[in-house]
Amino acid sequence: MKVMITSRGDSLNSAMDERYGRSEYFIIYDTENDSFEAIKNPYLNDRGGVGVSIAKFTVEKGVDAIISGSFGPNAQDVLKGTKIELYSAKGGSVADVLKAFKEGKIKKFE
Repeated sequence: MKVMITSRGDSLNSAMDERYGRSEYFIIYDTENDSFEAIKNPYLNDRGGVGVSIAKFTVEKGVDAIISGSFGPNAQDVLKGTKIELYSAKGGSVADVLKAFKEGKIKKFE
């Protein structure tokens, strides 16, 4: 399973970023081989349409789930038509969020 976590930095020790579209980085963690990739948000400084752009970017990355603090309405509209599951978390490091996710302690975003 590939899980995308919004992050303020490029490591598992970085703080989770609670913004989806304006997150500084995205950590894509592969639960099958316990590896991750850090990607700087390519749309961070765009003026508008960031939520839609990031949602399309996420789909292209082939992730199965996204963990963030919140998701804007435009991003939600794009992601609704996919099989990607959305989860909501508040604070902590990316590693802490991943641990909680693996333990089933992260709630689905509603």
